[in-house]
Amino acid sequence: MTPTLLLASQSPRRRELLGRLGFPLRIVEVQADETLTSPRPADRVAEAIACRKAEAYTQPLADNEVLVTADTVVVHNDQVLGKPRTREEALAMLHSLSDDSHHVYTGVCLRSAYRQSSFSECTLVHFRPLSNDDIQYYVDTFRPYDKAGAYGIQEWIGMVGIDHIDGCYYNVMGLPTTRLYQELKKGF
Repeated sequence: MTPTLLLASQSPRRRELLGRLGFPLRIVEVQADETLTSPRPADRVAEAIACRKAEAYTQPLADNEVLVTADTVVVHNDQVLGKPRTREEALAMLHSLSDDSHHVYTGVCLRSAYRQSSFSECTLVHFRPLSNDDIQYYVDTFRPYDKAGAYGIQEWIGMVGIDHIDGCYYNVMGLPTTRLYQELKKGF
């Protein structure tokens, strides 16, 4: 039986990507604290937040429904970069990522009426050197305050600034579609 996916996300990118996978889809709301107070390895932060979002969804799930929650973080020099709150934070994040590599982790939690599982996917991203003018133009034009690391790979900065990646492109957009599809096809 093909499950109906319940996506608990406000991200238009996740909605678009999950919608393309061919499963029936409904968008649901969940309110969860996306900050972590206990220390954990940087590569586990996104998965822990995705699980917290799944736990915050309290509606019962039907037999054919699978709740999908996700979170994405950028890790640069062992520091987790979430979503910038201000222009200055966005500028600083992009300056730090310029001419360097970083990891993008997306954690996904899947929950049905019978079980729950989670996983993380990692993609290595390398930016070429970015000029101050390029960074300011991007931040002022695209206002990347809803994006981990202050950028969207699918936007202008990705087109002109990303030299190469190692891993899933869609993971950097916020949803590791290949891995997610494989997990769902295993049966949930």
